[in-house]
Amino acid sequence: MAAVVSRGRGRRTINEINMVPFIDVMLVLLIIFMVTAPLIAPSVIDLPSVGKAAKQPDQVIQILISKDETLEMKLKDKTSSVNLKTMATLVKAAQAGTANSAVVISADKNVKYESVVKVMDSLQRAGVTRVGLSVQLSP
Repeated sequence: MAAVVSRGRGRRTINEINMVPFIDVMLVLLIIFMVTAPLIAPSVIDLPSVGKAAKQPDQVIQILISKDETLEMKLKDKTSSVNLKTMATLVKAAQAGTANSAVVISADKNVKYESVVKVMDSLQRAGVTRVGLSVQLSP
């Protein structure tokens, strides 16, 4: 029930919220957080680093994805146009002769990420183990 204050002739109820307990609780929480924040040690995240492989691949097969999402396979100096369905079998056939071969996917910067993932997925389903992405370092 609301408090009743008598002033002069009539009685009137107080319909205001008492903010003092709320402010007290907030100040106590602020002090607790200020004391415990320096005690929390920041966690260390181990990010993967880019380095050189111990042994360079004997053969590099490059898959090029152009702006219009057409695929080309570059093996040594030969470039041939392929589609997504036959690409994995052609890569697997090209890897059959060498034990240490790698596949590098190079895509135009305007290509959707989904297209690159589809190429990686089809290579993974075909059993290609060494797949990498080509990056261009900014000057």
